[in-house]
Amino acid sequence: MTTHATHQLQREKLDQIPGILREVGIDCWLVWVRETIQTPDPVLPIVLGADLVWPSALLFTASGERTAIVGSFDVDVVPADVYDRVTPYTEGIGDVLRGELDRIAPGTIGINESRDDVAADGLTSGMKALLLEILEPTPYAKRLVSAEGLISRLRGRKSPFEQARIRDAVRITEEIFDELDGFLAVGQTEIEIRDFVHRRMAELGVGFAWQASSNPAVDAGPNKAFGHGAPSDNRTKAGHLLHFDFGVQSGGYSSDIQRMYFFGSPDEVPAEVQRAFETVRHAIQRAAEFLRPGVRGLEVDAVARGHVIDCGYPEFAHALGHQVGRFAHDGGTLLGPPWERYGDSPEGIVEAGNVFTLELHVPTEQYGQVSLEEDVLVTETGCEFLSHPQQTLRCIDR
Repeated sequence: MTTHATHQLQREKLDQIPGILREVGIDCWLVWVRETIQTPDPVLPIVLGADLVWPSALLFTASGERTAIVGSFDVDVVPADVYDRVTPYTEGIGDVLRGELDRIAPGTIGINESRDDVAADGLTSGMKALLLEILEPTPYAKRLVSAEGLISRLRGRKSPFEQARIRDAVRITEEIFDELDGFLAVGQTEIEIRDFVHRRMAELGVGFAWQASSNPAVDAGPNKAFGHGAPSDNRTKAGHLLHFDFGVQSGGYSSDIQRMYFFGSPDEVPAEVQRAFETVRHAIQRAAEFLRPGVRGLEVDAVARGHVIDCGYPEFAHALGHQVGRFAHDGGTLLGPPWERYGDSPEGIVEAGNVFTLELHVPTEQYGQVSLEEDVLVTETGCEFLSHPQQTLRCIDR
């Protein structure tokens, strides 16, 4: 991402912070980090777009102030046109941080720790211990609260800049899927198919929305383990399905899309495969029609899950959808069931500007899993598909 683009993103996101702080009842947000190239806080690319070395404090207030307290060697990485105050230190940050908090006098201070949201859990245990030690002689040690609600909203409400970048990532992903139509053939290994995708990504200058070893996930035939595994020497065969889970990162933002192929002509598609495909497609469509601001994540999941069960299939063993942004899994509200492993994330409220996946799979007896995934943007009145929903199996008759 260029410096200009980074600053544009920062301005759009930092402008959101004061209003959200007031919404969640937090007076001041403290992003407290060090050696971020080793232990990066997930919020740092949004609020700074650079790495910091010494213990550093980025302070944001409900009144709109932005202050950076950083080591003297880090001053130049903080954009002076974005932050109101950049205060350097040399020997220690304690006195400077305490003085700044005395000036602000916050009743509550949000810190980046969360039980359920990995994107809001950037504060390490060591850094929290150091912070408590610095604040021990002050009243502020007892005013620390989780900034999870703030971060969830800040990451989730995609700004115009962010929406444009996600749209571009989706466009490139679909472009590569279209090129696969002319590349795929019977007898190819999953690794050969993966390598074609990786070459095109390199030629287009895009990165990976998740680790390259399993991006894309390429699952050929009925006997491939379904999930996050890497492509293998398994070969495509006539009459078999091919499943893709694929996403790119473009301009710092990601996509996450799944597609299904069948090796044969459309009139050769087995009835059980067609029925499974229609079940998945319709479940996604029903969820999209229900998705809108103000509903809880678990309510959206229940729409798709109920349709799958009503059609006679077992419920899928994962959430219907996660947020997409800088990463394919971007934290915040989850479109998922109220299962222990998801914590409180499915209880979250959907908001305009959120970008979600809608994804699920159902099994067939002889052909493996049928799975689709679309990317959608929540609007003020509903949702918009960013990807073009797959309406039919993509048939490769060669």
